[in-house]
Amino acid sequence: MGAQRLVRAGTCGTVTGRPPVRRSQPGEPPQATDITRGVVERREVRAAVARFLTAGFVALVLVAIPIVFWVRAEAERHALANARDITQRLADSVVGPLITDEVLAHDPAALELLEQRLAPWLAESGMTRIKVWDEDGRVVYSDVDSLIGRDFEQEEWARLLLAGGPATATLESQTAEENEYEEGSGELVEVYVRSASQSGAPMIFETYSSGDGVRREQHAVLMGVIPPLLLSLAALQLTQLVPAVRLARRIQVHQAARTALLRCAIESSDQERRQIAGELHDEVIQDLSGLAYALESEERRGPPALQDVFINARTMLQTNIRTLRAMTSELYPPDLEELGLEASLRRLEAPLIERGIGLTVEIPAKLVLDRDRAALLFRVAREALVNVGKHSSARSAAIRIRQAGQLTEISVTDDGVGFDPTEPCTEGHLGLRILGDTIRQAGGAFDVRSAPGTGTAVIATFGGAAATPHADVRTASWSLPDLVMARARLMFLAWRS
Repeated sequence: MGAQRLVRAGTCGTVTGRPPVRRSQPGEPPQATDITRGVVERREVRAAVARFLTAGFVALVLVAIPIVFWVRAEAERHALANARDITQRLADSVVGPLITDEVLAHDPAALELLEQRLAPWLAESGMTRIKVWDEDGRVVYSDVDSLIGRDFEQEEWARLLLAGGPATATLESQTAEENEYEEGSGELVEVYVRSASQSGAPMIFETYSSGDGVRREQHAVLMGVIPPLLLSLAALQLTQLVPAVRLARRIQVHQAARTALLRCAIESSDQERRQIAGELHDEVIQDLSGLAYALESEERRGPPALQDVFINARTMLQTNIRTLRAMTSELYPPDLEELGLEASLRRLEAPLIERGIGLTVEIPAKLVLDRDRAALLFRVAREALVNVGKHSSARSAAIRIRQAGQLTEISVTDDGVGFDPTEPCTEGHLGLRILGDTIRQAGGAFDVRSAPGTGTAVIATFGGAAATPHADVRTASWSLPDLVMARARLMFLAWRS
């Protein structure tokens, strides 16, 4: 009997009453389940690859945007440095030697000669305005005659430049008082460099040129850097795509194997419980019932002196028979597909009522669950209520199931004495720990919240579907120790209930 029980319980493909699913052999037409499984697997892989590509594209954008701004800023800095160098050479080589005492004295002939010398530079360099300042803030020369001889308040940067500070170059719109002729010209490159007159007097040479040149240089640098950068990042992304697809498929295979193992262990547990309940009912209970009838017969025909003994023995035996029958009802798992989850949960109320405990069951009107998730929810409720009846001394208990999208949560609460979850497991609570391990193996979350005097709450949360129906468990690549451990956990729950 023991050997037969082990064979039946360990053959996962036969515990549900359905013929085992067989993969199509070479040369045979594919079965519907094979086609469906293949479609689902391809869809899941495509979804995983799409998520990978989306994440890669977002990462590409996040990397490219700061690089674009950095390259743009560097290109602008480089263009302004070039403008500053050109202006410095112009000031030292051309303008400085022509700033004679006559120019400082505003001699028309000297100013005319200076303007003639600067005309080719203005035409070739794209400069739109030139100003030469002395150390007192007076405009010594400008291509705008009305500015020559005008005095402006000297700012701190000008004093620092005359004292040997660095030259400056900026790209901005001009709105200052001395820029009345530059207003409305848009962005201009403004350059200030230090130079000296023919006599050695310190001077400030100021030029303005269009900002279009800086923008063109920025665009040229960006077009030279960004495309190769983006192509390199895209090539890196595509290079990682093949390993990502392989990884997604490997994860999918392992998840399917894990789910198949869980179903096999659960179905083996159900089969074992049915066998235990059947053997108790067909053998032990029947033998004890026969013994009870024999005691009743001996009670009637036996000597009067032993009548009380027979009565007490028969009463004790009948009590034990009722206990065994109740245990058989608890052991035999209900058919969830036939009764439904709610009706199966309400069947758990009878043992609680005998102990004076009321049970409330709250289930959403539209609850979408597959067979495996429904079985796990039922096991959570059954194990929690067994502990409520045996250890809690509660007056009421409640089962609440909530569902939001792919997320399903079941909570079993009571108003009993509670316990300290941090203490070592007692025999009554070890089943919850084992059940929690099983649920976590199924990809769910399990939590027991309790404290002395505050009751207990057992909460289990599940994600999507537990498994694909009709999975071929014979292809699962699980090791024998893993299978034995998972089955042992559920077997422990079956025997101790």
